[in-house]
Amino acid sequence: MAVGQLSAAPSSVAVPRPTLDHPMASPGYGKRSAPGQRPCTDHDLAHLLPRDAAVAAYIDGLCDGADISVKTLAKTLPYGQCALRTTLNRLQEAGHLRRGSECVATEEALLWVTRTFFSRTWHDDDRWDTFTRGDVPQDQNQDQDQDQGQARAAQRPTRSRSFILLAALGRHTPALTLSQKDCVTLEPQVTEWFERGATEPELLHALTEGLPSPIHHPAALLRRRLLDKLPPVRQASPTPRVVLRTLECRECRAPGNAQAMPGGLCTTCRGNTPETPNRPNRPNGAVPDHGVRARMSAVRAGLAPRAERAGRTGRD
Repeated sequence: MAVGQLSAAPSSVAVPRPTLDHPMASPGYGKRSAPGQRPCTDHDLAHLLPRDAAVAAYIDGLCDGADISVKTLAKTLPYGQCALRTTLNRLQEAGHLRRGSECVATEEALLWVTRTFFSRTWHDDDRWDTFTRGDVPQDQNQDQDQDQGQARAAQRPTRSRSFILLAALGRHTPALTLSQKDCVTLEPQVTEWFERGATEPELLHALTEGLPSPIHHPAALLRRRLLDKLPPVRQASPTPRVVLRTLECRECRAPGNAQAMPGGLCTTCRGNTPETPNRPNRPNGAVPDHGVRARMSAVRAGLAPRAERAGRTGRD
């Protein structure tokens, strides 16, 4: 799992950085990065409360598919489930998170999968509505921000997914700590694993399981394992294509679009009564909506009792 640059997140409680062993969610669940995010800065989360900013920075550093459920985050972060549930709701209200579903089309079927969309960049309801239609939200200053981000990226070396995994091995297994030269040397071998369809957990298992003790030359051991345990090329599965996306209310889980759920909360959960639509084509003499009940009561009062109607029928 690539640990990206995190935004500054002031907090009175120390929040750990995302690690390679953070649990992944079941297929179809977990974190999903929303498009249209600006380059990372130190002020992305400054408007949030300290705890909310710390949790958002942690989630931002996780890769897509990571388990960001309340129970899993509570096992990793120094907060309880109630506090985390409140924080996730506030992140949704602040425009950084939305829950919803996607209809994914494969060659065999249409499948609805649950998604939790996260954006480091704040998005208003219009942007989330554009996102649910399948468009990438655009901002008038986004091109300028991207140019600045590319300029900053050009000033620092770019690290690949393979290099980051090798550099982080020492945190996972101290005996396998590598130098920068070793990471550069082994990087092509790890890249070949990824090209063959291997996942990061599979790589970690192959490199760290059943290690001898002591290890005198970590780089030589890893080079041998990467060569001997190289998996065969896997048949790539057809890339799924999203054909439909919807969001959910953070309280009752009712589906809808972003315009109908400002801040991720539907009309019912906000306690607002939708306005009665205007009816300009109402016929002349029609009873207003608010007077229907009174008119029906008057009609009922003017009707003859059933017993009297039966007697009249018999006499006739």
